[in-house]
Amino acid sequence: MLTRNTPQIVIISPALAKANNGNWQTARRWSQFLRQYYQVRIAATWDGNDCDAMIALHARRSADAIAAFAAAHPEFPLVVVLTGTDLYRDIQTDPDAQRSLQLATQLVVLQASALQELTAGLHTKTQVIHQSARTLKAVMPATSATSTSRHHLNITMIGHLRDEKDPATFMRAAHLVQSPQARLIHIGAALEPALGRMAEQTEQSETCYRWLGSLPHAATRQRLKRSHLMVISSKMEGGANVIIEAVTSGVPVLASDISGNRGMLGDDYAGYFSLGDSQELARLIDQSIADPAFYALLQRQCAARAPLFAPEREKAALLQLMDNLIH
Repeated sequence: MLTRNTPQIVIISPALAKANNGNWQTARRWSQFLRQYYQVRIAATWDGNDCDAMIALHARRSADAIAAFAAAHPEFPLVVVLTGTDLYRDIQTDPDAQRSLQLATQLVVLQASALQELTAGLHTKTQVIHQSARTLKAVMPATSATSTSRHHLNITMIGHLRDEKDPATFMRAAHLVQSPQARLIHIGAALEPALGRMAEQTEQSETCYRWLGSLPHAATRQRLKRSHLMVISSKMEGGANVIIEAVTSGVPVLASDISGNRGMLGDDYAGYFSLGDSQELARLIDQSIADPAFYALLQRQCAARAPLFAPEREKAALLQLMDNLIH
């Protein structure tokens, strides 16, 4: 039972509920895990109010809150979670992001390959915590990838339209896919207007492509679990929530061959395509429909990764981390 003396944790997230992106989903889920034992609040910035620990998502975007908290409470735990662009870009060149690494009591990365991006001196205060998602039963039957099947097969990409997610590769693949069953479904808001215009033009010129814009998280997961495949074409990822949600829904993934995706799916995964290679992506989509053995391989490999993404595993790791830091 929580009391007045229960430790207080503030989670700093550069994105709140309206953004409906990966950082917000992490902040929301972690707050739910922690609330059984701690008083928890989520904020975009730190207002200086008393708290016993801070968890800050993204080394650069949360840099001001990290610096302010470290200055005010140097003796209190400060956890910095490297969530994506900070890990694979900002900490190489941005002074604020680099300062966040030094100020942190503890660093958290979301998949094991991320450790390669950190100097050896930071490894001793870095922990890997895989994110999780509730298991949903896939709607597509295991035999859906057959050339004789007549129904449409949804190939779903989930991610706001911005350069880091490289949605243009998915759109270009719509022009190249040969299978008449393939329906390329794109979910996400146009954060960059030029990419929004490209999505509109692709939808007008290709009947197999539909851009649905931003959808609520629950509605997106329902569409995902009815998909034949999920595509992630990102240029950089810290540990993509959408991969976890696909895997825990029994939906195989086609992923750009980048470190962050390899850390989630494993080095031997058969569903990688070269970054930006829309022709290779289209070929893999067609192969997944025409070749049941290939599709079954993707299913098996994703199923083998699913235990990493169990909510009880993520919750236990997070609670152990905070308990060790606070008590």
